[in-house]
Amino acid sequence: MTKWMVLPFLICSVELYAATCDSLFDGQERRKLHSSASIELCPLTSNKPVLIVNTASHCGFTPHFKTLEAIHEQYQAQGLVVIGVPSDDFWQEEDKEKDTAEVCYINYGVTFTMLATSSVRGDDADPIFKQLAQRSGSAPKWNFYKYLVDTDGSVQVFPPTTAPDSEEFQQAIIKLLK
Repeated sequence: MTKWMVLPFLICSVELYAATCDSLFDGQERRKLHSSASIELCPLTSNKPVLIVNTASHCGFTPHFKTLEAIHEQYQAQGLVVIGVPSDDFWQEEDKEKDTAEVCYINYGVTFTMLATSSVRGDDADPIFKQLAQRSGSAPKWNFYKYLVDTDGSVQVFPPTTAPDSEEFQQAIIKLLK
């Protein structure tokens, strides 16, 4: 009898879990930057707003890491998840992940989630970036494209020329967190 009482609870729990994870991240597991460890993105992002950025180590916008880290520190307690995805699609990323990790973690003090280097545009693009491009109508045309994903799955895209500490971008984050 006890088994049958637990079964509805388990079914409801699975349905609740599925309902709070956006299809963008559902079933997505990625390797962390310069690590053999991977991370399931659904539990990380479930029912939370997400900022996902394609990054590069040797770009004029690379100093954005500092302000992205500040955003992470300022808003993580309010639920914002920041994810960086290094990409060499624009030929400005290190050849070795250990060097990319050094730029992120040592040079810029990044503590937000950094995934392994991946393609972010074209046929070889990571499925997450394919969906981001489809939802927003804009694939990355350069490094440091910033995608804000609301808990309802809507996407706002900001080009690299919109600084992470700009009034426009800060207001978009604040609106996302309300």
